[in-house]
Amino acid sequence: MSSSGETLPQSDPDSSPGPTQARNQNPLTIHHVSFNQDNTCFSAATDCGFLVFSTEPYGPQFRRDFNAGLSLVSMLFRFQLFALVGSSPSPAAANTNADTKALLWDDNVSRCVGELSFRSPIRSLRLRRDTIVVALLHKIYVYNLSDFKLLHQLETTSNPKGLCEVSQVTGPMVLVCPGLQKGAVRVENYGSKRSTFINAHSSNITCLALSYDGRVLATASTKGTLIRVFNALDGTLIQEVRRGADRAEIFSLAFSSTAQWLAVSSDKGTVHVFSLKVDSVVLGNDRSSSASESPLSNQSALSSLSILKGVLPKYFSSEWSVAQFRLPEGTHYIVAFGQQKNTVMIIGMDGSFLRCKFDPVNGGQMTQLEGHNFLKPEETFSKSD
Repeated sequence: MSSSGETLPQSDPDSSPGPTQARNQNPLTIHHVSFNQDNTCFSAATDCGFLVFSTEPYGPQFRRDFNAGLSLVSMLFRFQLFALVGSSPSPAAANTNADTKALLWDDNVSRCVGELSFRSPIRSLRLRRDTIVVALLHKIYVYNLSDFKLLHQLETTSNPKGLCEVSQVTGPMVLVCPGLQKGAVRVENYGSKRSTFINAHSSNITCLALSYDGRVLATASTKGTLIRVFNALDGTLIQEVRRGADRAEIFSLAFSSTAQWLAVSSDKGTVHVFSLKVDSVVLGNDRSSSASESPLSNQSALSSLSILKGVLPKYFSSEWSVAQFRLPEGTHYIVAFGQQKNTVMIIGMDGSFLRCKFDPVNGGQMTQLEGHNFLKPEETFSKSD
C-alpha cells in the first residue's frame, strides 16, 4: 500500500488532447456506472477514463481521459474525490495488474493522492467521508480515508461482484457483505462493535442494498424471484416482496431516502418499485410519509388470493410491486430514487439515463419524464482551468 502523490498516466499533450477532452471520436466503452452517495451525480468508468454527470438537473459535469481504461470509479458525494481502479483487458496488456490497485484521485489538483495495492483484482469500491472500503473475491478491507490506515478486514464467501454496502450518515459505520456461508449476509456495526449474521436466502447472494442510515437491508439471491428486507440492527425479517415467478439476475436494489420505497432492476428489463412496511421502530421518527400516500400496495398489491394463504402455494399470497417501468432486456441497468418526489432514475451500460415518476397511490406503469444518451458526442463537458 502506498500513499504517494503519483499522477495517473495521461496521453502525450503534444500529440493528443488534454485530460478533459476526447482523444478521438470513437465511441466509448463503459465498464462500470454508479450513483454517488446521495444520488445527485453519477459516474461512468470507460476504456479511456471516466465521466461525471449531475442528475438534477441532468447534465454533463466533466470528463477525464487517461492513456489507460478504468474498470471501476466511485465518487464521494459532490467532492472532487474519486476512487479509481484500472482495467486489465487481457493477459497481453501492458499493465496486467491495473485492476489490483485502487487509486484515490483528487480532481482539484488533477493527480492521484493515494494508492492501495492488492495481490488479486479489486471487485468493488465504497467511499464514505471517513472511509474507503475495497472488496476482493474473498476479503473486504476497510481503511481510514485520510491516511489509508487499515482499520478492519473481513473474510467472505466467494464474492465475484464485490457485494458490499456501507451507511452514509455521520457517525459509526454499518457495513454489509456476504457471510462465509451460502445465502448468508454479515452486518458489521462499528458503533456497537457487533457482528450479525443473517441467513437471508438458500441460494448465493447476488445483490445487496443498505439504507442511507444503515438501519434497513435488502437482499436478493441468484434465483432473483424474492427480495427480502431486514432490520440491519438485529437481523430480523421485516418484509418479503416478489419480483416475479421466473429466475432473473438482479442488477441493483435501491432504497428511497426514508426507506419507504425499494426499487429493483434485473435482466428481465422491468424496473419495479415496492412499498415497504419499515416502521418507526426501525427508522425512529424520520419517516415523513402520510397515510394518504400509503399506496394500495400494502393492501391490494398483495394477491387477491391472500385470503387462502396457507392453502395455496406461497406464490399466490406474495406481495408484488406497486409500480413498474419497462426497459430492453439484457442491458445492465442500475436504479436510484431522485430528489424529486416519487421519481426513479435509471442509468444503463448502454449510455442511457432515464427519469421516471410513479404514482404512490394508484401504482401501475411509471411515466417517463426525460431520457438521454450520455455517450452522445454532443454532450459538453467542463474543462480544467
